[in-house]
Amino acid sequence: MKPSAAEALPAMHWRDPFRVRSFRFQWPADLATSWAFEMESIVLGWFILVESGSVMMLVVFASLQYLGALVSPLFGVVGDRFGYRRMLYLSRALYAALAACFMLLAWLNALTPLTVLLMAALAGVLRPSDMMMRNALIAQTLPPRHLLGALGISRITSDSARIAGALAGAGVVAWLGMTWAYALITLLYASSFVLSRGVSDNRQTPAHAVARVSPVRDLQLAFGYVWSRPVLMAAMALAFLVNLLAFPFSLGLLPYVAKNIYLTNQAGLGWLGASFAFGGLVGSVVLSSHRYQFRAAQTMVVAGAVWFLVDVMFAFSTHLYVGMALLWVAGLAQSLSMTPLAAVMLRVTEPAYRGRVMGMRMLAIWGLPLGLLLSGPLIERFGYTATAGLYSALGLLLTGAMAVYWRQHIWDKNAPANAPL
Repeated sequence: MKPSAAEALPAMHWRDPFRVRSFRFQWPADLATSWAFEMESIVLGWFILVESGSVMMLVVFASLQYLGALVSPLFGVVGDRFGYRRMLYLSRALYAALAACFMLLAWLNALTPLTVLLMAALAGVLRPSDMMMRNALIAQTLPPRHLLGALGISRITSDSARIAGALAGAGVVAWLGMTWAYALITLLYASSFVLSRGVSDNRQTPAHAVARVSPVRDLQLAFGYVWSRPVLMAAMALAFLVNLLAFPFSLGLLPYVAKNIYLTNQAGLGWLGASFAFGGLVGSVVLSSHRYQFRAAQTMVVAGAVWFLVDVMFAFSTHLYVGMALLWVAGLAQSLSMTPLAAVMLRVTEPAYRGRVMGMRMLAIWGLPLGLLLSGPLIERFGYTATAGLYSALGLLLTGAMAVYWRQHIWDKNAPANAPL
């Protein structure tokens, strides 16, 4: 009897992506970058809140870090034309240079909230596209059957970095001060730049095939491509919802929650951030282990709904340890939602469009600064609990509406998007 396709293929193992030389360089490079990102977010977010005493300044700082989400499709066009490896190591060289400037200003006691905002805006032009470049390189350099495992390992990288970065960012500043904290951040970015030079860029589409049309026409084709595919539209909608209504309270506003709701210090802030990241780490390990089969589109929707439901409870929590437990569950749900979402988008997108489509996926991140900027005046007028509760309940309602609207494409168990992960 002829074996089935699943039986004909050898069992997948979490080590399989590391058999590819490019991934062995990309993984530690991404790890170092993620550590530095998380340390910077904790260190500078706390600095802004303490120095300015304003929740609006905090949300402006958090929003500026995602400024580049608006131009991510252009980075996708550039990547499709000139290669993501080149973009990756050049962007990480810029991160290292900016971190060195922060270190110098901290050493001279010349760091101010305004300086932080200006430099965050500069780094924010590139930062949102970093994950897009990572995923595009993974899709280009690894066999398709290793895609989910590699994406899971990549999420483990960022989730573990959130744990270590959150704890190290708060701990190093409290122990050694801002200058030494930024010395470590600069070292991490520099290491990432060196390692990124070893990543390959096996583009499947010849450069001349992409260069036949103008960049504007490239973007038009990408928008039309996504618009005509309901699965991609559903994934984009869910990504926008969680960035608009869920991520603000586990990322940008976490220093405010730590200081004003749980009445804790930098160490408490670090533990809150680490709890969310540890939940995400557990979810990434589950997905990359290949021990369980998940239907991709169903998983991303159900986990997204659970995330919003947990956020409703988090909005009313006033005890630090309860908040940490809820953030752990929220982190688990976000990993089980966002990783299948990325896998669905990469699977259903033709190789020639991957960069542009994933660049458009980064547009959904624009929901995060929008959600943050709206939350500032709402918190000042109605309070944190009312604002967080409203955001979470609205997110849960809209996720359900989205599942009903695209039910044929993302809920039907026989739909292509629900091929087992």
